[in-house]
Amino acid sequence: MLFDAFEAELRAELPAGADIFDAHTHLGTDIDGMSGRYEELEQGMDRYGVTRCFVFCLDEPDRHPGFRAGNDRTLAFAERSGGRMIPFVRLALDEEPIEEAKRCLDLGARGIKLHPRAQKFLLDDERLTPVFALAAERRVPILIHGGRGLPPIADNLHRLVDAYPEAQLIIAHAGIADLTGLAGRFAGKAGVFFDTSVWSPIDLLTFFHLVPPEQVVYASDYPYGQQPASLLLSLKSARAAGLDEEQVRMMLAANANRIADGEPPLAPSRPRGSDLFSQPMALARVHQYLSMAMTLLFTRQSDSFGALGLALNACSEPNGHVAEMDRIRELLTAARDLWRTLPDAEGEGEKRQVARTTSRLVHLADILAVTTSA
Repeated sequence: MLFDAFEAELRAELPAGADIFDAHTHLGTDIDGMSGRYEELEQGMDRYGVTRCFVFCLDEPDRHPGFRAGNDRTLAFAERSGGRMIPFVRLALDEEPIEEAKRCLDLGARGIKLHPRAQKFLLDDERLTPVFALAAERRVPILIHGGRGLPPIADNLHRLVDAYPEAQLIIAHAGIADLTGLAGRFAGKAGVFFDTSVWSPIDLLTFFHLVPPEQVVYASDYPYGQQPASLLLSLKSARAAGLDEEQVRMMLAANANRIADGEPPLAPSRPRGSDLFSQPMALARVHQYLSMAMTLLFTRQSDSFGALGLALNACSEPNGHVAEMDRIRELLTAARDLWRTLPDAEGEGEKRQVARTTSRLVHLADILAVTTSA
């Protein structure tokens, strides 16, 4: 019921008749235990009005050699979807990446996925040069991980983009690994895009201040990102940053549609938003405690510190946002009660489900805490 209420809020936030294109989804099973199922992704697309998505495999247990099995499954999923799911080939630089890329592109893949953290390479790796050269030759985009677990990547990535400008680039997770460096290098550069698949609304508010809306594509990072939180996070952050209706529609679908359809990118305008952020102290405290709670949830630990209790107590402080605090309290009460069942969960699958559902509730609460007065 709580998720249903936020689904209704999401529909109210969406521009009338808005198209939605999810630029970052996975299908398969990751070595970390996360699983993306075709039926779940398709049902989610139908439920939330997502017309198309880019899709690629996870860091699969059978990833050797060179993600061949996972890439074949991605191609089969894309064919099954009737064109709604647009396949990317995932590459391992140490296992014949050019041969695998050519094989999959010839079979219908429409882009390339690189993950330097998972596949343990740096952006100065000389094996990246032929990958970018092939993308430029075939005129297909490269989507590269730009989130946690990386050193600064902007300078080396800039050299590759300069050398192969015909290869469009999508930097995942808003480039938070090196946000100011990447924005400094690529903000205003047509053909380089950033996707919105992050957890923190603070990250997105910072991001919108640095990157023009013509370079932003909506992304969920399914199955890690879930609805309705993923779309609400992008929409509320974009509106708080001052994007107008046309720019919101660019983010939701228009920019990604141009990539998928092989159309030239729009000329970037200027970033929106502010480099200052203010909020009532009680909401700031809620956000702080929820950030602490998420660290425990990611590692499936009990709330031994009492982070949710502190956040709930902060909800009782007067701050002029009674309705929003009541909604945050409702989410966190449900999260607290569910989290308490984690020690009694049987098996890895049940523990993962409890932690995942709890984190979804906490995430929605944090989105409200940060964007309410942003």
